Amino acid sequence: MTQRWKLTIEYDGAEFAGWQRQENALSVQEVLERGVKGFCGEDVTAHVAGRTDAGVHAVGQVAHIDIEKETDVKAVRDAINFHMRPHRVAVVKAEPVSPEFHARFGAKKRYYCYKIITARRAEPIIDAGRAWHVNIDLDVVRMNMAAKHLLGEHDFTSFRASECQAKSPIRSLDRLEFIENKSALAFGTHLELWAEARSFLHHQIRNMVGTLKLVGEGKWQPDDVKAALDARERAKAGPTAPPDGLYFMRVDYDENAVTKGVDSLL
Repeated sequence: MTQRWKLTIEYDGAEFAGWQRQENALSVQEVLERGVKGFCGEDVTAHVAGRTDAGVHAVGQVAHIDIEKETDVKAVRDAINFHMRPHRVAVVKAEPVSPEFHARFGAKKRYYCYKIITARRAEPIIDAGRAWHVNIDLDVVRMNMAAKHLLGEHDFTSFRASECQAKSPIRSLDRLEFIENKSALAFGTHLELWAEARSFLHHQIRNMVGTLKLVGEGKWQPDDVKAALDARERAKAGPTAPPDGLYFMRVDYDENAVTKGVDSLL
């Protein structure tokens, strides 16, 4: 009997060409599917909540797989992790779910965090590849004023990658807010941009970050962000921020769809 499993996954995106399997580059999907093959001998396709780009990290990415092997939660998690070594990917939680559960299409909200290290001249060593280093100070108050123009439902064409495959540029942004993590660094300032929405366009968050940075360094006014949004033209917005600072944090689902009829496997 086939059982569907929900896997919560953490990975360091630095070594990967993104989530999606590719012919000539290593992907997170390939490593995970090989790990499942090593565990149970079955060829599977892992369906994911959000297909991250090269260099983007994840703390609470979610994927689902279908396997026939009779097993339990600990065996799924630990065996897959064993077979994914030495790659920097880990299944942190495995849950049996109903056949109706879908990691991508069942998602109700996705959460991302973008990390920036500012006001520090020296290159970061510990956080190299895990945050965007901006050596000047950024005005967080003005960036948050500008970010408010992007909240709600809009046509985000100005913040959409040219290769984006989404049918519509319309998205509804629930949260876009910079906060300062004062305990994260001994030197410099650690900023985190938190973004929440049901779904995002390709490069949307990185394009918003690159644009808001222009406000933070005084090159743009907060209202310039609204003008860029209204222009519905990618060239009118700011540059694309690097992938290093972007993290897929978590995804929300309807709990009834997740746990229905699977209590015996927990």
